[in-house]
Amino acid sequence: MDAAQDAPQEAALRHNVADGVATVVIAHPAKRNAMTAAMWRALPEVLDGLAADPAVRVLVLTGVGPTFCAGADISSLTGDEDPQALAVAAEEALAAFPKPTLAAIRGFCVGGGSQLAAACDLRFAEEGASFGVTPAKLGIVYPASSTRRLAALVGPAVAKYLLFSAELIDAEHALRAGFLNELLPAGQLDERVADFARVLTSRSQLTQAAAKEFTNGRTDRDAYWAEQAAGSGDTAEGVAAFLQRRTPSFGWTTAPTAAPTTGRATGRPAG
Repeated sequence: MDAAQDAPQEAALRHNVADGVATVVIAHPAKRNAMTAAMWRALPEVLDGLAADPAVRVLVLTGVGPTFCAGADISSLTGDEDPQALAVAAEEALAAFPKPTLAAIRGFCVGGGSQLAAACDLRFAEEGASFGVTPAKLGIVYPASSTRRLAALVGPAVAKYLLFSAELIDAEHALRAGFLNELLPAGQLDERVADFARVLTSRSQLTQAAAKEFTNGRTDRDAYWAEQAAGSGDTAEGVAAFLQRRTPSFGWTTAPTAAPTTGRATGRPAG
């Protein structure tokens, strides 16, 4: 998962799946991984494919080289394209991904980059990273959904500080504000993310999927999740594994019933 490896110069989203972890890499090194219009359009489709892949249990989003994502590549837009609409569609697809998502951040995480990072469930960063939400520099009204997501993550006061000023904050400030879950010394980000992703792949997808819905504010599916838990066998397996001092083999897995961008998924025992 080393995103610092040499990469082709053309703008692209690259992805691979290994050991239950899907890694999506933002690759546009000529412009600090700024997202082109084509990349914004491609992200929901990439996520749909990965959500439907039963081998995927966790998704990691990162950038190639020393930068996560420096925003949107405005020069790539055509005259009739709405850059906000493209970014919001990609952001919402990422937020609705039915399995745990983790942003692995180094360098600049600015504008659209912060938008994507905020849409992930978790954010790990390397020392030296910088964060900013910059529409006030361009006279842009930040989307309502993105503003609410940012405020829910860092609180109204910090969200206003970022949005009003468009100033960048360093990684230590982002950690204190609650934007980051972990801050790693230089050179340790990839190893820590890989280790934590392995932890997530070993846990119950049933627990993770329900927790993701509940923490994201959905409150109308308590009965659904109780039914899933009763029929999954995951609880019995978890208790048995604990008593037998072995690694559990959980069987429940997500199975999208519609495009994952709707945020809806059903579950079933694997196999």
